[in-house]
Order: sequence, then structure tokens, then C-alpha cells
Amino acid sequence: MHSQHAASPSAEHIRRAPKVLLHDHLDGGLRPATIVELAAAVGYGNLPTDDPVALGAWFREAADSGSLERYLETFSHTCAVMQTREALVRVAAECAEDLAADGVVYAEVRYAPEQHLEGGLTLDEVVEAVNEGFRLGEHNALRTGRRIRVGALLTAMRHAARSLEIAELANRYRDQGVVGFDIAGAEAGHPPTRHLDAFEYLQRENFHFTIHAGEAFGLPSIWEAVQWCGADRLGHGVRIIDDIDVKDDGSVALGRLAAYVRDKRIPLEMCPTSNLQTGAADSYADHPIGLLRKLYFRVTVNTDNRLMSGTSMTREFEHLVGAFGYDLDDMQWFTVNAMKSAFIPFDERLAMINEVIKPGYAALRAEWLFPRG
Repeated sequence: MHSQHAASPSAEHIRRAPKVLLHDHLDGGLRPATIVELAAAVGYGNLPTDDPVALGAWFREAADSGSLERYLETFSHTCAVMQTREALVRVAAECAEDLAADGVVYAEVRYAPEQHLEGGLTLDEVVEAVNEGFRLGEHNALRTGRRIRVGALLTAMRHAARSLEIAELANRYRDQGVVGFDIAGAEAGHPPTRHLDAFEYLQRENFHFTIHAGEAFGLPSIWEAVQWCGADRLGHGVRIIDDIDVKDDGSVALGRLAAYVRDKRIPLEMCPTSNLQTGAADSYADHPIGLLRKLYFRVTVNTDNRLMSGTSMTREFEHLVGAFGYDLDDMQWFTVNAMKSAFIPFDERLAMINEVIKPGYAALRAEWLFPRG
């Protein structure tokens, strides 16, 4: 390794580095200006402000308030303007464009079709509109010289009773842009085992799914998601740290669940800024991602809700570089982890790693060799 490589990457390096995103909510990533325009178009009058800059700030402050009620209220505004085919196509296309502009080369973006039916759309029409938007966004990004591939994850709400229906919907569109299934919503009182029929159906269909677990609620949520439901990945999974004992001398002992998650290479979809907002971690430096990286868990870095957290993949990595001194090699490690964990065929994951991600990082690492103009 050259000493020049080990320097902290600049913000520009981080933005240009190829990145992979596995945990991003479509209704948590709208552009504030788009919300204002869509609200005007559909006659939605409940926005806290019509000024896009002030609205963006309001979303972040509401999400930062420490009140779960205020945090969830933010989504009522975004969902309210995502009830027509045109709105869904636009929001999905802008999502793909924004991620591509941030250097993301592969993304899995999730949303709950059942939350977009108020304007009379059917579940199938919602999925088709979002898929159309992602394809349009990929195309628009390509015209600006940026390549991105976006897969959809269909989410069922864990407090509702539609999970099997949404799982069947995901399976129906699995060859048309939908790459997997997810459950989301409040963990406490809504264990993943309530949706066992959906997960057992997906396993019989040889389809992929991730489960929001171990964010607010502790180890039982992770244990159920892994051992009862058979989750391929864990959404957040940050509380796995509760099963890891760091001794005074620095030695580390893993409990049985933590050891199983590490040994089986179960991917953890970590969202540092979001965890700080919901109180799952106190600071970037204290975030479990640092220890889990050292212990070689299959850790990935994600945005969760870009609008509510005022974040991007570049910003998440900037925070981690600042907190842990990560360099481009660490960024590549997280990115390869994420690509290995994606819900697309193995040969395509391998090609993305070998032909897009590794060459991209190699090019950035080599820049010190050339004179700066």
C-alpha cells in the first residue's frame, strides 16, 4: 500500500467512488421542490410550508425531534403526494437520478404499495408506475454519463394484514424490476412472526426478502427475523451489538446469535444517520458499525430516508470517514459487501464487483500518480 492511498478520501473522492445502496425508502427520499409541486397539482393543502428550502429543513427537524410521532408524520406528507401514476413515475425517476448523481451504481429502493392506493390505483398499477419511473431515471442518468441500476423491494407494513398479498405481488413482478420483499413499520408489538405465511410463501418460491429488525427493538426481533422467518438480510440490525461483550482488556466475546449472524454472513443494512435520529445510537463515533466492521460482520452502509435525514451515500461515508478514519479501501470493503448481498443473480453481482466497483476504486487510488492541472 502506498502512503498516499491511506489518506482520508476527500468529499469529492467519496462522491465519485462507486457506491451500492440496499436500504433506501422511496417515500423518504423525495426532493422538497417536487413535494411542493405535486401537492399543488393534487390540491394537498397540509404541507407545513410551500417553500422548498424551508420544507427540506422542516423534514429534517421533524425527523430529528426525538418524537416517533413527528418522525412518522413526515411520511404522511410524502405519501399524500404519491397517489397518482404520474407522481409515482416522477418520484421514482428522480430517485434514480439523484442516486446516480451521488455516485451510486446499484440501488435497491423499497416502498409499500399499499400506501399508494388512495387515488384509486391498484397494487399492480403502483408497482408498474414505480418500475417505469426507475427505468426512466436510469435512462436519464445515462444521458448525463452516469450508470445506475435500480431494483425495487416491495414492503408490507407490519401492523397491517396484507403481507402475504404483497409477497405474492412481489413474486409476480420478480422478473420485471422487483428484486425482493421487506416488512417495515413499528417493531414493538408487531413481531415478524406475525407474517410467517408471507415468508414461508417466499421461501417456497425461492425469492429474496429482508426484514426491518433490531433497530428500535432488541435481540428478540433479530432472532425471530433470522431463525423463524429466514431473512436473507437484516434491515438495520444495529442491536446485534447487545449480543457482543467487549471486555476491559479489549477482547471481544460474541453471543450465539451474534456469532451465527457473523458466521452465516447475514448482511446488516446499517443506516448511521437514521439511527442517530431514532436514538438507536448516540453519535457516529459510538455507532456499532465501527466495532462490527472490525469484527468482519457483513456490514453495509445505507441512507434509509434521504429527505428526513438530510443525507446521501456520500454524506454517510463522510461521517464514517470522520468518525473512524476510513480510507478508500474501507469504502470499497463496505461497497463490495453490499454488492455481494444484493438480490440480483450471482453472475451479475460478480460482474458489478469486478467490472464496475473494483476498477472505480482502483482509478481513484491511482490519481495521486498523475499531476494535478
